Amino acid sequence: MLTAIGLLPLALLGAWNIHAAGEYKEREQERWMLDLARALSSAVDAELDSAVTVLNSLGGASSLQTNDLAAFYRTASRLVATQPDWLGVILTDDSGKILFRTMDDYGTPAQGVVDQRSLQQLLASGKPVAGSITRGPRGRAAFPVRVAVTGANDRRYTLTAVILPDRMVRLIARQQVPGSAVIAVRDSTRLLVARSQNQERKVGGEPSPSMIALMQRAGPEGFGNAITTEGMPLATGYTTRSRYGWAVIVGQPADGLRAAAFERMGVFGVGIVLSLLACIAAASLLSNRLVATIKSLQQDAAALGSGAPLALAPSAITEIQQIGHALEQAERQRTAQEIERAQLLDSLNRALSSHQTALAEARQAGRAKDEFLAVLGHELRNPLSPIVTSLDLLDLRDEPSSRKERRVMRRQVNHLRRLVDDLLDVSRITSGKLELEKRAVNLADVVRHAVAALPGQPITLNTPDAVWVQGDDSRLAQVINNLLSNAERFGSSATEVTLDADASQVRLTVSDNGIGMSEDLIARVFEPFQQAPQSLARRSGGLGLGLAIVRKIVDLHGGHVCARSAGAGAGSQFEVVLPLCAAPVEEAPLTTLDQPAGMQLLLVDDNVDAALAGAALLELLGHEVRIAHTAAEALDQIRRKRPQVAILDIGLPDMDGYALAGAIRAETGDAALRLVALTGYGQKEDVARAYDARFDLHLTKPATVADLQRATAPLS
Repeated sequence: MLTAIGLLPLALLGAWNIHAAGEYKEREQERWMLDLARALSSAVDAELDSAVTVLNSLGGASSLQTNDLAAFYRTASRLVATQPDWLGVILTDDSGKILFRTMDDYGTPAQGVVDQRSLQQLLASGKPVAGSITRGPRGRAAFPVRVAVTGANDRRYTLTAVILPDRMVRLIARQQVPGSAVIAVRDSTRLLVARSQNQERKVGGEPSPSMIALMQRAGPEGFGNAITTEGMPLATGYTTRSRYGWAVIVGQPADGLRAAAFERMGVFGVGIVLSLLACIAAASLLSNRLVATIKSLQQDAAALGSGAPLALAPSAITEIQQIGHALEQAERQRTAQEIERAQLLDSLNRALSSHQTALAEARQAGRAKDEFLAVLGHELRNPLSPIVTSLDLLDLRDEPSSRKERRVMRRQVNHLRRLVDDLLDVSRITSGKLELEKRAVNLADVVRHAVAALPGQPITLNTPDAVWVQGDDSRLAQVINNLLSNAERFGSSATEVTLDADASQVRLTVSDNGIGMSEDLIARVFEPFQQAPQSLARRSGGLGLGLAIVRKIVDLHGGHVCARSAGAGAGSQFEVVLPLCAAPVEEAPLTTLDQPAGMQLLLVDDNVDAALAGAALLELLGHEVRIAHTAAEALDQIRRKRPQVAILDIGLPDMDGYALAGAIRAETGDAALRLVALTGYGQKEDVARAYDARFDLHLTKPATVADLQRATAPLS
């Protein structure tokens, strides 16, 4: 009776404990399934992030940055070959039009976009999107991962990786779960991507009605009972907190959990009787072993947290063994993460080093290009100088028998000079060194002067007396000259120039009846080195830089330029729009002085032809000219007889022109002696250096008669 009385409360307590333990285990099971769902959701995000990272890296390819889509197709195809789960890569423009699919040959007409919803979501938000799983034209189930990338001229594209669900299936397979458990990964529209059971049959399918009801009732994540599409009741935990809106669902058979609870109660009933018989003998031994094992696990847990190696003690208790296995797995994961972190840091350091090296090389290449273009401009302008001077001499002599030939030579020399100027201007534009000297400019005068300088072209001019803009008059004249030159070179026999203004804008229109343009050419006509198609004879000539320079100059003036054409043979129309400004306050005109005849000049140039031609032209203008071919000879001439004006070349063999200018100033100490730099170096820094060297004027070869008259004008 005493044993029964003593056993009854123990049995009741044990039964209550078994019940509480069952509820605890169910809660732990619920927590485990939710934790597993969250962990799998993070792993799914990591897989999708990996695809996004690869696509972003692909979007930085140089072929895309130059809009070379054929080369970019090959780069994307090579990348797909390294990704076993990728069916291909699709490139679309910012309107959603497919430009190519690596699953097809380049240039194959594109089919319609699959999963328009995710593409529109990306175009609207600009953020990476993982779309819905669907079956493509070949019947294979796959899902798209889309990112937005930028090409040349900030052109937007969309890159899409078409990925098989096998990647997610392997992710599920790596989880250590009971064989009866069912794990599913569903996309943002809740279609099935991957499943631990019946993958091939169920992929792309919708969840069961009970699962839909559970998700609607519980919210973004939760736990409850649901029935699979096969009719199996499951205790189910799920989460939809993926950054891409995907869902991960983990379920276990509900009947198994209830059966386990009843089994525990039966085992307890038998076990309590047996345990009472053996408890006195075994209690001490078991307690000591448990305490020792728990202390060992406590030490191992502390070692795991501190990064020390584990020293697991063997145990015959299954739960203790499972805890030990969990600690070992945690240690392996920690080690793998540390290795991965070290590799990522090493990769980052290498990437930073490579980036710095590339930047240094790019800067060096930029400096080399600037130096090359400066030398190229100098070397091209030097031989042009005596040619232009000789033409000026012939024009001043005006022999009737050579007028036709002189007009031909003048046109070709001007064309060559314009090519050199365009080449150097486009270099300044691409390097961001083109600057404007803005002031209030009467654009009507600039247009009239530009048209008047082309008496041989059939040009009709319609312009008011005055239209004022804030700008650089020389650059605006360059815009007009380039547009008129373009009309002439491409067959215009009747060019019309119209200038008008409204309350806030000025509109300059140049229309011609030349060869016209296709829509494709209109889209790229303002890009460098772009021209209308020509035969091998290239009757039009040019480098294709004039209109690119026009666009940049107009942009720097705060305006815009556009081109229109009805098609081939229908002529072209270019329209420049600039902001209007108020007319400046008129100032009293300066009194001009007549240039005195017979000035004493010294011309210093190591190019004998340039020196002789220049001297002849200056003498024809009424001046007395002496010639020197070296700096030493120039200093000797000045010591013997001081000139009023010294015109110096910069690239002399024994001393550069800057040093010679300093030597002349030191020799004479005469501020009234005018020093003029005449050189093939014509960039802004060259002009600044000339004035720093105390030159009074800088002229760029080839100099015109007007330039030489300005150089010999009296000092004010």
